[in-house]
Amino acid sequence: MAAVPGGRRSGSAAGAHFFCTAGRGLEPFLMREVRSRLAATQVEYISGKVFFTTCSDLNMLKKLKSAERLFLLIKKQLPLNVSSVSKGKIFNEMQKLTNDDPESWLNAISIWKNLLELDAKKIKLSQKNANSLKRKVGENDIIAKKLKTEQMQEIQENKECQLEKQIEEETLEQGNFTTKRDKSQEELQNDVAEAVDTHNQNDLTFRVSCRCSGAIAKTFTAQEVGRVIGIALMKQFGWKADLRNPNLEIFIHLSDIYSVVGIPVFRVPLASRAYIKTAGLRSTIAWAMASLAEIKAGAVVLDPMCGLGTILLEAAKEWPNCHCLQKVSILLFPIFHLGKSLS
Repeated sequence: MAAVPGGRRSGSAAGAHFFCTAGRGLEPFLMREVRSRLAATQVEYISGKVFFTTCSDLNMLKKLKSAERLFLLIKKQLPLNVSSVSKGKIFNEMQKLTNDDPESWLNAISIWKNLLELDAKKIKLSQKNANSLKRKVGENDIIAKKLKTEQMQEIQENKECQLEKQIEEETLEQGNFTTKRDKSQEELQNDVAEAVDTHNQNDLTFRVSCRCSGAIAKTFTAQEVGRVIGIALMKQFGWKADLRNPNLEIFIHLSDIYSVVGIPVFRVPLASRAYIKTAGLRSTIAWAMASLAEIKAGAVVLDPMCGLGTILLEAAKEWPNCHCLQKVSILLFPIFHLGKSLS
């Protein structure tokens, strides 16, 4: 049963509020997926969208397979009344999406920034771990070489003693220069940190992407709605509009059922799979079809009329322990002739 849109409560210790767009008929698949994969709560849907709350990070959110796009929810409320109302009043109602509850906008921006920063830290940590692993392997190789070249080291000890004296003299000469350089580096780091800390809401650049459907689409174009919302955001928060390369994108969908405002979490849609090189059956539909087979480890997945093999690609990616067969035309040929001869 579809949920009736209501107001969004800003900030929650239980997690962040998201919504995903989904193809028609895929909402039940997406609801089951966010519950099982993300341990999501407050899961509800309206046509073409699934709303949920989760504490999952970006790495887990990227794993959603039945969703088209993922958004951080700012507002979800009842539709705008466009019947027997002047355009000016409707414009005022649109502006209320930003003016009535600015705290929900600021909270959403804060969550959005935290998600990106946390993801960047995890990527940096994984790279650091990989480098440390390489370093350990290199250290082990060095130790092995040192054990084999102990005699060479004994010969070099005398040379090293002589070099130490020269290094000490050079170090004394370069001490003042090194101290000055360290101070300048510290000052530079402090300046960078201060610049990051002072990067407030006024520094954001944004653009508004609108979608209108139903009665409101007959009254206003998406460009008109985007212009009204954009001006309201600039006045309310001091953000700067940038249509080509913004820091932030605001998505708004106004229909006869609901008014939804959100922030796209990823620039690339979730439905765009890096491992699918040639477009065929929609990836979300292929994943849903594969999930209906209830594939288990060691199972054989056969698709004799697979075309570009999108279903098999989704099955192989989601269930790597299964065996996927693409074409069995050679096996089906004798069965076809056998049936023909019996008839």
